[in-house]
This record gives sequence, C-alpha cells and structure tokens, in this order.
Amino acid sequence: MMNSWTTPDRPGEPLADRYAHRSSTLRGAVRHRLVDRALAEHLPTARPQQVLDVGGGTGVQARMLAGRGHHVTVLDPDEAMLARARTSWPAHAHDAPGSVTFCRGFGEQAPQLVGTGWDVVLCHGVLMYLEDPAPLLRVLAQCLRPGGIISVLAYQADALAIRRGLTRDWGGALQALHSPVEDNSIGTVSRGVDRAMVLRIFAEHHLDLLQWYGVRVFTDHLEDECAGDDFDQVVQAEWEVGRIDPYRGIARHFHLIACLRS
Repeated sequence: MMNSWTTPDRPGEPLADRYAHRSSTLRGAVRHRLVDRALAEHLPTARPQQVLDVGGGTGVQARMLAGRGHHVTVLDPDEAMLARARTSWPAHAHDAPGSVTFCRGFGEQAPQLVGTGWDVVLCHGVLMYLEDPAPLLRVLAQCLRPGGIISVLAYQADALAIRRGLTRDWGGALQALHSPVEDNSIGTVSRGVDRAMVLRIFAEHHLDLLQWYGVRVFTDHLEDECAGDDFDQVVQAEWEVGRIDPYRGIARHFHLIACLRS
C-alpha cells in the first residue's frame, strides 16, 4: 500500500499544516508555478481535460488546473490534507471555469476508487515517500486513456546533497552522497528517486517521454523565505535553467511528462 504520509513520531504541528506552510514559501510557490507552466505546455487546450491528481494533498496544483478550465479529482489517503483542500476550494470555485472533486484513498487503489480512462494523471511529490515506487507507477499507467498524459515529480536521487551543502549542513551533505534516504522539511522520511527507473517503467507501459524538467535549481536552499516583488523574475530564471543541461540534472526535483501511445 502507498505509505506516502507515514512520518516519524514527531509531536507538534500536524503534517497538513506543515505541508501547507511549505507550499506558501518561495520555493513552494516556485515549484507549483513551474509545474503548472510545464503542464500548460503539454495539456491539450481544445477541450477541458479530466485530470486525476494522485497524492494531491492540499489541492494547490488542482486549483491551478481548475483555474484553466480542467476538471480535477484529488485522490489522497490523508484526511487532514483533503479537509484542507476542501476548505480552500470554495473560495476559488466561483471564478474557476473548471472543477475540483475529492476522494480519499491510496494511489494503488485508483482503478477501483476512481476508474480508468483519464486524460491526465498527476503524481507530484509522492514517489519519494515510497520504498518502492514501481508498483504505484504501473498502476497509474493503467489509469490513462490512449493518448493520455502522465506527469511525475519527485526528488532526484543524484542531487540530494546540493541543498545540504548550500545550507552548510556538511554532515547532511556527506550522508546524502552515500544514501538516498533523508529527513525532509515537513518532518517525513523521504528518498531520492532514480529518474532512469521511472523512464524504464514508462517504456514498459508504452509511455513516450515528451519532456523533462528540473525544478528548483536556484531556490531550493532558501527554506522559509517568502516570495518577494521579484517572484516572476525568479520563476523565469528557474524555468529557463530547468530546461537545459547540466543544470536540470542538479535540481531538487525532476518533472517528467509522458504520453501513452494511442
């Protein structure tokens, strides 16, 4: 079963609140804006898309897609996350041409819970919480219709040491060079994901890579810094650097977008 929100025994702020706070920081806002921009380049515009957002958490990405006219179902196993997403959505729903609905459950159960034949399947920020991401990836591939698009965002296994070094956490940097496992900023245990492994599973399921991006090359180490007046310029710099080598290979996340052959 998907254990994306299994956490160490840490008292204090609930996970949903920590996640919402992280999304509101500069680096959180950069991540969501970059992912939305990439999706806008690849999602068809002739008609609204039916989107399944697996592990969609507090619904930030779903609201952005609904704002562009798509119909999104957020599937997440964490009731507190879904409660926050449901609470946030009504404030946006009046002006949004699309829609957001919610379903509680694990990604591996997606075909039983929400069916198959989706235009778009998102899996953002989930794979790094799984000991073995492959089973979930295979299920998500089965959820797509022919010609449908899958979008996967995860920590890059080969770049985990970058943030630690830039924040002068030398012990953490040395550890990250030798282990894909780390304690991250929301208090969960996470792992870097092998991008080549994801691409192999894509190939097994006849998913052709359309593009891949690096997400957060320049801003990943800025921790709780808030977005400022230069936010648009920051996003533009991150967008451009995240599309070219060698820079995208050292970004915190990789973002893969692929299409299921018709």
